[in-house]
Amino acid sequence: QVLLMESGGGLVQAGGSLRLSCAASGRTFSSYTMGWFRQAPGKEREFVTGISRLSGTYYADSVKGRFTISRDPAKNTVYLQMNSLKPEDTAVYYCAARVSYELGRRPSDYNDWGQGTQVTVSS
Repeated sequence: QVLLMESGGGLVQAGGSLRLSCAASGRTFSSYTMGWFRQAPGKEREFVTGISRLSGTYYADSVKGRFTISRDPAKNTVYLQMNSLKPEDTAVYYCAARVSYELGRRPSDYNDWGQGTQVTVSS
């Protein structure tokens, strides 16, 4: 099991940027494939992006070209750089981890979750 803690959420105007961080506990961070999901009020949790153990990445079409995921093994941290934010990006953003080489795109693919951080984009 790995403990995850997100930070960096907040309120931003449309067109602005935010960088989310997800700090992971434990010494086996490199063993995990990491994902970012988001959940807006009244909607299901949806996949945003993921980064595999070998740093392969995948993005949802809705964020492709605007969001960038990266990982820093030395800091046991995964980042989500969000640019050109839109009001429809407003949601609670969750970091998730799974012990696998493969990227997962469903919430059920992931075993461990952070508590979430709120991102609000005003128009």
